[in-house]
Amino acid sequence: MKIAVTGATGQLGALVVGELKKRIPSENIVALVRTPEKAAALGVEARAFDYNMTDGLERALTGIDRLVFISGSEVGQRARQHRNVINAAVKAGVNWIVYTSLLHADSSSLSLAIEHKATEELLIASGITYSILRNGWYTENYTGSIGGTLAGGALLGSAGDGKISAAARSDYAEAAAVVVTNESHKGRVYELAGDEAFTLVDLAKEISKQTGRDIPYKNLPEAEYCKVLEGFGIPAQFAAAIASWDVAASKGDLFDDSRQLSTLIGRGTTPLSESVKAAL
Repeated sequence: MKIAVTGATGQLGALVVGELKKRIPSENIVALVRTPEKAAALGVEARAFDYNMTDGLERALTGIDRLVFISGSEVGQRARQHRNVINAAVKAGVNWIVYTSLLHADSSSLSLAIEHKATEELLIASGITYSILRNGWYTENYTGSIGGTLAGGALLGSAGDGKISAAARSDYAEAAAVVVTNESHKGRVYELAGDEAFTLVDLAKEISKQTGRDIPYKNLPEAEYCKVLEGFGIPAQFAAAIASWDVAASKGDLFDDSRQLSTLIGRGTTPLSESVKAAL
């Protein structure tokens, strides 16, 4: 049995490979990456794999039984790219695809949900056995910018008092490895999120506590937050998307209290305090 992981040198993909190595022999794992030479550190077989290229995808998937399909990172291009992967998997005879989707993809107001919902529909229609992991926000989405927050003296956003059920990437990676190595998860759709939701006010308080500084949260109107992000050098289109995701969070689109993630991995999800500490 061979299990392949797409985007295996990415932030989530590399963690999934690491979790799989704890569970199955390394020779049964295949890293699917754009540049195989860059995957040497993973210690598994690497094959060239580019979501944009229809030629070569089927060949790269030859002999693969199970595929951890990590969604692409190019927003606006993913529905087309994901169709390429699913079509190639069908032709190559892949038996089971575990896809990383978005929390409540079928009902979320996040702009990201559109492409994930389309991919889910393509996957289900393909006839391949599937499992869908609807991942919530990564805590790193916030802790990755703590340096800028400290430099500016405040945490900025447009999420209001929306509750965010984020978890660490490592939590989601472990869940993917658990699911793809156990056939009991076939045909299931999981809503994955952190055990303890937090607001951006809570995050600001945690940063303040750990740094000994007074770091307030400043809630901004969506358009103003977008302009601030542009001022930090973020491209206008992406800045607008980030601001809109915060607004979606204010509506509860990033909240889930089903604890399906911690049930899958058999432990509590990584606490916010630990993620902040690691970032600092």
